[in-house]
Amino acid sequence: MDQKETERPNPERLYVVAGADGNRADLDLVTLIVARVEDPPHSATPEQAALLRLCSAPLSVAELSAYLSLPFGVVTVLLTEMLAAELVQARAPIVRKALPDRSLLEAVMHGLQRL
Repeated sequence: MDQKETERPNPERLYVVAGADGNRADLDLVTLIVARVEDPPHSATPEQAALLRLCSAPLSVAELSAYLSLPFGVVTVLLTEMLAAELVQARAPIVRKALPDRSLLEAVMHGLQRL
């Protein structure tokens, strides 16, 4: 392993990224985040701009955390600020049980094919 792989994020940098107050929205690992704007505002931090680019398609908070190599808590603080500024939208994940039964979908598909 090279030196970059063994280094951990600098705690001071994470504090600067997350801000002093560290308020957090009620987000969990599977909450889907999608951008509401195409281009980041000039006031956006580099991390917020990166989040907006990644969120052009819905991604979970866990995926965003992994892509940016930032802890979940830091990403949650960044997303909280972005939610308040209406730059992103949080969506509940699609629950498998909320989807229609596969046999029902197949029956509808076969019925449509017979028309």
